Amino acid sequence: MRLWRLKGSLIALAVSLFVMPGFKPEISHEGNNYFHVLLNGTEVGTCADEEEALNCLRNARRALPGESGELVFSEAELELSGEEVYWGKITGEREMTQAMEAVLAEAAQKTLERCYTVKIADYIVSLRSKEDVLAFLQGTLKKYDPDGEFVVNLRPDSSREINVLTADVISVNVQEAQQEIAQREEYLPSAGIQAVWNQFSSALLPKVQTDFEDYELGLQSLDFVEKIEVVESYLPASRISTVEAAVEEVMREKETNQIHEVVAGDTLSGIAYQYDLSLQDLIAMNPILTDENSLIRPGDNITVTVPEPELTIRSCIQEYYEEDYEADTIYKDNDSWYTTKSVVLQEPVTGHRRVVADITYENELPVFTDIVKEETVVAAVPMIIERGTVAPPTYIYPVSGGYISSGFGRRGAPKAGASTNHQGVDIAVPTGTAVMASCGGTVTIAGWQRGYGNVVYITHPDGRETRYGHLSKCLVSPGQTVTQGQRIALSGNTGNSTGPHLHFEIRIGGGAVNPLNYISY
Repeated sequence: MRLWRLKGSLIALAVSLFVMPGFKPEISHEGNNYFHVLLNGTEVGTCADEEEALNCLRNARRALPGESGELVFSEAELELSGEEVYWGKITGEREMTQAMEAVLAEAAQKTLERCYTVKIADYIVSLRSKEDVLAFLQGTLKKYDPDGEFVVNLRPDSSREINVLTADVISVNVQEAQQEIAQREEYLPSAGIQAVWNQFSSALLPKVQTDFEDYELGLQSLDFVEKIEVVESYLPASRISTVEAAVEEVMREKETNQIHEVVAGDTLSGIAYQYDLSLQDLIAMNPILTDENSLIRPGDNITVTVPEPELTIRSCIQEYYEEDYEADTIYKDNDSWYTTKSVVLQEPVTGHRRVVADITYENELPVFTDIVKEETVVAAVPMIIERGTVAPPTYIYPVSGGYISSGFGRRGAPKAGASTNHQGVDIAVPTGTAVMASCGGTVTIAGWQRGYGNVVYITHPDGRETRYGHLSKCLVSPGQTVTQGQRIALSGNTGNSTGPHLHFEIRIGGGAVNPLNYISY
């Protein structure tokens, strides 16, 4: 009897566990049927399948804003850890939803606020209102327009399908004229509107200037160089900037790399001074430079750093100035002289002139000058030089920098297919280094040659020939006449080559000679 009563009690207990709410009987032995639910790493209950947890999360999200109905941003990373059980306690849906709501509330950021995001190239800033956007953009102009002669105008961007605003700059006079037209448009017929507009347009047209005193010098125009896009968005308050901070950030100068192309008269120290760099920093930025005595030639590309703000303001200022000037030199070519010979036939005389010019600046750097009126006080006399046109039989080093990596004559073949009798010299330089004509002449071949890769062959007036091999790019064409020192190609690693370098040959009577014996340094 005791045994039967014990068995009956155990059976009744088992049945009660299966039918009691909160316990889950085994459904299948083929997979997980009991899940621990974690939200943002915190366990919020257990359930029988993933859909129950997702449903509770949706309900928790809906309840999170409360009665305010405002947008609330909260991270929600849901994880389910499953196992196969015979029975287990299941968390009620209401209980799990409340637990999830508590976790979301703890992770919730402040209410997202309506704002306006401004994109300038790769720079992005968000401001509280459209008025703040206008104040921000107007603030960037203050440095160049202290008298407030120009204002920023926000308008829909017609090139975009979505609701995007863009910005341009107009003069206060034009803005006032547009406002006047808009006010009269309500009660004037179309013909009357056109008449009023014509009246204002004629008033805004520049007056005809005949003398220097007729010009109204100073700021003529302002504009943004980069395209500006403004869109409405919702962000946490912490990501919304103040007008003052945005102006300071966008106008702060940051150093960016640029390329300076060497022109006649350039020196390393002069380039460093021009870009406010130390000579050591300039050398460190350019692999083709080894020290302050490194040779540079017109056409070489030198990397420099230039301070630039995120936003570029283009301004046009009309200025009056007087200056001494030189007349352009006049050259008379003599086809019977070498290019090394020249004779001054007339000495120059410096002139003096009065000028009104529109000077275009990008930030504070002048980029273009348009002379509006010029009056010569003392005419300049040009220098007249008679010069030779025939290239002399001299040869210059064809690249700036580098070192001889393989000399002329017999050598161990560095690569299968390469000759052991080296017909020229190899000058190790980075790919893309400017290659110059060692001597003036006529290009006979410019293209691909077996073994040499891309090549340029030049025939010279003295009957000799120079060859330039393994180029990454040819910059001249067959039949083209080139002068000594002219950029003809970029060095590379094409053809049968062991690394970036220039293969350079000089041939006399069809036979190769050691180029180093003929080069003038």
